[in-house]
Amino acid sequence: MSNQDLVRLIEALDRLAAGGFVMGADWQAVHDICQGHEGEQPFDWGHALCHRIEGDDWNADYWYRCAGKTRGTGTMADEWSAMRAILSRKA
Repeated sequence: MSNQDLVRLIEALDRLAAGGFVMGADWQAVHDICQGHEGEQPFDWGHALCHRIEGDDWNADYWYRCAGKTRGTGTMADEWSAMRAILSRKA
């Protein structure tokens, strides 16, 4: 995983957040980036958030387990804020 890939993920998630975490082109962009990096913790975490947004808790929980995380109980914005802080330190 390159820093550039991680920056791409952060920027795509920022766009998704700015749009209110709704299904659409920004969601698909994040999902595509994450699928291209399956097995890499930050991307598996992003993949989990995608499926949480989608409302597919079973699939989301699978990706949270892959990422070593648990599904958040707060808002998507709360989860993204915490996730962004961690990912930004890695980038």
